[in-house]
Amino acid sequence: MNSQLIEKATELRNKGLTTGEIADELNISKDTTQWLIVQMSQKTNNKQKQKPDDFAINWRTIGSSSTRMQYISAALASLIDEEIDTVVGITVSGVPFATVMADYMDAELAVFHPIKHMKNESSQGAMSNNFANIKNKKVVIVDDVITSGKTITDAINVCKTHGAKPVAVTVLVDKKGLNDLNNVPIKSLIKINKVG
Repeated sequence: MNSQLIEKATELRNKGLTTGEIADELNISKDTTQWLIVQMSQKTNNKQKQKPDDFAINWRTIGSSSTRMQYISAALASLIDEEIDTVVGITVSGVPFATVMADYMDAELAVFHPIKHMKNESSQGAMSNNFANIKNKKVVIVDDVITSGKTITDAINVCKTHGAKPVAVTVLVDKKGLNDLNNVPIKSLIKINKVG
C-alpha cells in the first residue's frame, strides 16, 4: 500500500500538483504527502524519516457515480437539523457534495479555497467571488474528509470573517474523531477512531 501511495504521490507531483492538492487527491494529510514524496527521493539514500500516523481514504466508488454522489449528499444534508441559507463547499472534493446538498436543502452555494491549494500559502483561505455571498447567512461547511482539522478551522474562520454564521460542518469521513471545531458541530457519516 505504501509503495502504491508513494508512486501516486510522485506521479501527481510530476504533473505539477502542490503538496496540498496531492493531499486532497489522496485524502491524506500534508505531512503524509510530504513523507511519501520524500520516500521516493530517499530510495537511493537509504535514509528513512518516521512515517506519519495516517489513513488513506479512497472514495472513488462514490465519486465516480453521480447517482451515488446524490445519495451520499442527501445523507449529508439529512445530518443538518436547522434551516440554512448557504452550503459552503471546500474545493476540490467538498464542492460536488455541497452542490447537490444545496439543491436538496433549497440553499445557495458558496465555494471556499483552502490555504493548501494556494501557490503562496497565505494566512487564510478565500471565498470564491463566483458563487453566493455568505454575509449574514447561516451556512453549513462541506468537505469530503477531515484529516487534521486545519482546513475546516480555516473555513470556519473565513466564513465568520465574511459575516456568516457557520451552524455545522458535514463530511463524509472524519479521521480525527472530532465533535466540534471552534464551537461549530462536526457531523460526519463515518468517524474513524484509533484504538490503542
